[in-house]
Amino acid sequence: MSRHIGIVACSAEGASLCYLTVCLEGAQPHGRYVHPEVSLHNHPLADYMRCIEAGNWPGVAELMLDSAAKLARLGADFLICPDNTIHQAMPWVLPRSPLPWLHIAEVVAAHAVERGFRTLGITGTRYLVDGEVYPEKLAAHGLACLRPSAAERAEINRIIFEELVCGVFRPEAVAYFQQVLARLRDAGCDAVVLGCTEIPLIMNDANSPLPTLDSTRLLARAALRRAGAPAAA
Repeated sequence: MSRHIGIVACSAEGASLCYLTVCLEGAQPHGRYVHPEVSLHNHPLADYMRCIEAGNWPGVAELMLDSAAKLARLGADFLICPDNTIHQAMPWVLPRSPLPWLHIAEVVAAHAVERGFRTLGITGTRYLVDGEVYPEKLAAHGLACLRPSAAERAEINRIIFEELVCGVFRPEAVAYFQQVLARLRDAGCDAVVLGCTEIPLIMNDANSPLPTLDSTRLLARAALRRAGAPAAA
């Protein structure tokens, strides 16, 4: 029997993509409709945003821990969070968590090493890109990283919160990401982390100037491996 995956959700679009990846790719090796047991709990995004905008990461951790406790009671064996930004609360979460976690940035870093990348561009909310979630995990794997400029971070942040988390996908947003990623490529990046779980809804290897590291799907596939269900390559 595979292990029960618990998803601590934050924004709906990113969590939905992660959940779908677990269910659809988990079924591929085992037969029609067969995938690991999975449970999801989601506090309102507004609750998270009040804490994030105030820089209250212990408050973010309390929300995550409340979801973790509920998922533990439902029988989950381990947890994932398909939201890069709130991984900044992990230092407050891990010491008190009732269950072990897969860390999204560790999953992405390990995959980057496997593919032979050396310098990664980081995209995501301004809270994520301004922080150390990815730089710390990448450095631990011997990887360098570059961040978008302040102006680019602001516009990407606007696109994420005004469009992507609301299910709005515009060609203008794709064009803007392509512009930023082309600049990161020219600055020396050999791949880019799609470090907001909604970015893969508009960007992928087919339309990106750089190879993409899809944090949402990579986390879901790592969860499938942890659960004992082989995931798609």
